[in-house]
Amino acid sequence: MEIGPIRIRLCWLNRFRRWIRRLKRSGVSPPPTHRSFTVPVLVIRYFPVKNGRIDVNVTGSVDAPLDAIRRHTVETTKQVIQALETGSTYHGYKDPTAQPSLRYQIVDTIEFLEPLPTYHKRGHQAPMTDYNAVMKRVDVRHWVEERGVKEAWLWGYHGGVIDLWESNMAGPYGDISNSNCDLTDLPVLSQTYTVYHYNYERGPSEAVEDHIHQIESVLKFVNHSLFWDKFVGQPGAWRCGWSHYPPNGEDNYDWDNPKYVWTDIEDWTPEGTGQKKRINCTRWNVDSLTWFIYWMQNLPGANNGLTYRGRPLTNWWAFIGDFDSVMAAGLGLVE
Repeated sequence: MEIGPIRIRLCWLNRFRRWIRRLKRSGVSPPPTHRSFTVPVLVIRYFPVKNGRIDVNVTGSVDAPLDAIRRHTVETTKQVIQALETGSTYHGYKDPTAQPSLRYQIVDTIEFLEPLPTYHKRGHQAPMTDYNAVMKRVDVRHWVEERGVKEAWLWGYHGGVIDLWESNMAGPYGDISNSNCDLTDLPVLSQTYTVYHYNYERGPSEAVEDHIHQIESVLKFVNHSLFWDKFVGQPGAWRCGWSHYPPNGEDNYDWDNPKYVWTDIEDWTPEGTGQKKRINCTRWNVDSLTWFIYWMQNLPGANNGLTYRGRPLTNWWAFIGDFDSVMAAGLGLVE
């Protein structure tokens, strides 16, 4: 009788969990989640060029000198790294000793002076970005399996002329991302990697939002109840909120809402025992990027000291920084 891949994976995971339990009984600690994680990144840029300018006939909306757009992507990439590292610093806005859980390292940058490859995908009005073609073009297997790359940041365009996924994952644990989770639209390798598709018509806030949606997708997958029900909250009764809805949010992208609400976002505990604070959009300077950083800094990070039903919470950034290791170890949002 043939044993399916899902059954094999479950058997292997159960065996690994038994090994973890034996380690605990012997006094040896399982893989740590309170350390920091290095995230190697491959940057890929597609610039369709005509006469030294980005070809607006291809991009639909971007019409600027190549050098200007190239500089924009370089500067925005730096701003994204700064925002993500700052955001992974637990309560960094009030704890000057806190350190980031994530450190990003640009391994290399590959540039193509041509349009993004596309194909016609059912259900999409515009041609879909062909991520398989992009990843095969750069030999993603080399970068992921030999160079340790965990993320690919793809600079391109949108302009209504192509469709895209803000985040897209592939690996041994499937596609857990802000996409339709199609298991065939990226090369599947022995290690997990995530592709973020940026639009160089936009700035760092929109790029970071891609990452926020990926964080939300992963944490919902790991423990929907603890993350979405207890950390995020519910419409009309938000606790910490999510990317589109701050605690006082009443509509999508409601980052400039002046309405005051009482929220425990800065002292969040799963049971709701933390101190509540009255805040509105001025807390994040009426700015979407500042809101994203502030929201991330309230995710349970390194040395968070929080518990749920008597068990310590892990460093949730481990699922972004070292997804395969924590999944293999059978770890969750609670130890």
